[in-house]
Amino acid sequence: MAFSVFDNYQNTINGVQTSTAEKRHGINPATGEPNPDVPVATAEDVDKAVAAAEEAFKTWSEVPFVERQKALLAFADAIEKHAEDFAKLLVQEQGKPLQFAAYEAVASVQTIRAQAEIAEGLKDEIVEDSAEKKIVVRHTPIGVAAGIIPWNFPLALAVIKLAPALLTGNVIIIKPSPFTPYCGLKLAELAQQFFPPGVVQALSGDDRLGPWLTAHPGIGKISFTGSSATGKKVMESASKTLKRVTLELGGKDAAIVCKNVDVQSVAPQVVSKGFLNSGQICLAVKRIYVHESIYEEFRDAAVAYAKTVQVGPGTQEGVFMGPLQNSMQYEKVKGFFADLTKEQLSLTHADGKAFDDKPGYFIKPTIIDRPAEDSRIATEEQFGPIVPLLTWNDESEVISRANNTRMGLGASVWSSDLDEAARIASKLQAGSVWVNTHFESDPRAPFGGHKESGIGTENGLHGLRQWCNLQTLYLKK
Repeated sequence: MAFSVFDNYQNTINGVQTSTAEKRHGINPATGEPNPDVPVATAEDVDKAVAAAEEAFKTWSEVPFVERQKALLAFADAIEKHAEDFAKLLVQEQGKPLQFAAYEAVASVQTIRAQAEIAEGLKDEIVEDSAEKKIVVRHTPIGVAAGIIPWNFPLALAVIKLAPALLTGNVIIIKPSPFTPYCGLKLAELAQQFFPPGVVQALSGDDRLGPWLTAHPGIGKISFTGSSATGKKVMESASKTLKRVTLELGGKDAAIVCKNVDVQSVAPQVVSKGFLNSGQICLAVKRIYVHESIYEEFRDAAVAYAKTVQVGPGTQEGVFMGPLQNSMQYEKVKGFFADLTKEQLSLTHADGKAFDDKPGYFIKPTIIDRPAEDSRIATEEQFGPIVPLLTWNDESEVISRANNTRMGLGASVWSSDLDEAARIASKLQAGSVWVNTHFESDPRAPFGGHKESGIGTENGLHGLRQWCNLQTLYLKK
């Protein structure tokens, strides 16, 4: 099947492009204008996709690893060939600036290539091989998987599920977010050139589609990235058929800034990690604890930096922050501002306004000076470009405050004393902890959350194992 141009978006079921009687469309968040129509999958479409996947699994799971790896690498080459098209599509449907959309496309290619290399290490484990017996632990594929993709990284987070699923012998149905269905649909369409029918499928739909997939008895694995609240619903639904689940959920990432840092250099670095992707990253810095001895200098440097951040459509040259992705999130983030005083807002915005009445879901980068410890902005995940600064002076106390959350996704420590930084970092309850940086990732290392930030991991050998059932063979000689 030839790959179509980037203006036609359909479901992929059993290797065929299909549509539906009912249609819907996403919104360009920079303009408020409608994007192209996409299908609204039916329960019958889900049944057809699952049946095709079950049939495809019978043969794909038997394909030698080297051949699966070869197909994935060829797929990566094809994505790279269309990287510019995917980047432009990301700007149109997600809103992020083109420079970051281009990076997401490139990172998706790199993820596939890295996963293909890492998967070579997923070998059988020999527990015993004696004169009497041999015990072997095998990693066997689960079967049909569903990848439920969020709207903040529509391409990268589809690939991070698709690649390990296929490398380990599973087949997958991609469900893109209703807000950003386009990259996911094109990704599955492109995949048909490299994989047998039914191995990679994609369904666009409305709010009914996710529950249909999580409850379907023919699906054995759900990989979900999204909010903690929705993750709990996914887990509840999946529990009825004891599906395997990987849940990558929300975060309230703390950054702890020690008194010995170079403030003028560090402040922009820390704060920028709260503004990336307009704050719409589960691992974004969402609260900053600054040692009180340097607090005022840090705050002033952070505010000065925030005032230089360019906000606008992703197609505009030099823009660092695009719009929020959708009206629902826009209104949610605006709700945080309703709790703030004009004095708090005027720290970053002279007119005390963080958003304008104009087309698009734009919110300006905002620094909040010492909100109450129990305020919404200090305790809830904002998922927008609004960052609270708080003070600390006792190491054990700030560790306790940083850990005082139901979430545990990421955290960072900033210090010129690496012993101090390592000591603090080792006591933070989070799946990823950085020193003198934040939000760096490596496909060779596992990524996951503690507490209500998720279950299971992605990336690395640990992530690949999440796509397998363990089987122990006892061979009596």
